[in-house]
Amino acid sequence: MSELKSVHIEHPPPLEGGGRLERLEIGYRSWGRLDAGAGNAVLVCPALTGDADLEAWWPGLMGPGRALDPNTDFIICPDVIGGCGATSGPRSRSGSGRRWKKRFPAVSVRDMVGVQQLLLERLGVRRLKLVIGGSLGGMQALEWAVGQPTRVEAAAVIAAPARQSAWARALNHAQRRALDSHGDIELARMIAMLSYRHWDNLDNRFNDADQHPHPAEAWLDHHGKALKARFDPVSYSRLMAAMDSHDIGRGRGGWRSALARTCTPVQVIAITSDLLYPPRDQQLLADALPTARLDWLDAPQGHDAFLIEQDRVERLVSDFRRQLDEPARPSLEICP
Repeated sequence: MSELKSVHIEHPPPLEGGGRLERLEIGYRSWGRLDAGAGNAVLVCPALTGDADLEAWWPGLMGPGRALDPNTDFIICPDVIGGCGATSGPRSRSGSGRRWKKRFPAVSVRDMVGVQQLLLERLGVRRLKLVIGGSLGGMQALEWAVGQPTRVEAAAVIAAPARQSAWARALNHAQRRALDSHGDIELARMIAMLSYRHWDNLDNRFNDADQHPHPAEAWLDHHGKALKARFDPVSYSRLMAAMDSHDIGRGRGGWRSALARTCTPVQVIAITSDLLYPPRDQQLLADALPTARLDWLDAPQGHDAFLIEQDRVERLVSDFRRQLDEPARPSLEICP
């Protein structure tokens, strides 16, 4: 397993919402080595409750000959700001020595990317060969492609929209109500899990059961308890708020205009059964990007398929990367 490392930055730039940290800690793991030209780096952006331990939650994409190959890539996976990993968040301490807890300032997807930029500068990375992520991680990857096009050669955006939908915001609001009114992260996670899976998936697994508690109920209870054991409720709330503020067109003339000006090759991977970010969202994203490649992951599990169907996701991303390496790429060479 890769060692968890960290860098420390004194007096970092202010956050998008105006909040400030006296000291920023950035935790990350890495695999492979940066080449002499500092151009073989691949950034992997975690999802909502993901972390820097890529080998634990996305092992199917890593390894020799796979989409993320440590023999050729310098792979970096950082903890996000505002989370409960090794990067600054509600559990970390402020300059006074007290834990931030609810005093930790609001963060956005753009703040996450800004912190990742600071990390890459410290590591000597000049340009990213690829940035990739699913869900909240896909939002970060898209922000890199749109906001930092000169520093990114390609992006893979999986199960993520151009901007947060009213539907997804409503689901997050229900989770925050469970947290704020009842202090119940287990209930919040249960609400989330119902948007992460498709009803057919649950019916096929549990519908014939005749027992109490019903296996579907036990499944929800298990996921609620599992998150409570490993995740900070304040971090969970901060990161959901970051997702709700996601709009790739904010300050850029609207999302369609921002995407139309983006010439970075972007692979959009859409999940046919996704209830949280349905196929419509990914189709709109791909249609607005002049250099998009849209791939469909036909899977029954719903939104979580990007974590479950790892071999299939790996094949899609590997094919995208092979296409990028081809001498002539007429489908991607649209922008000057």
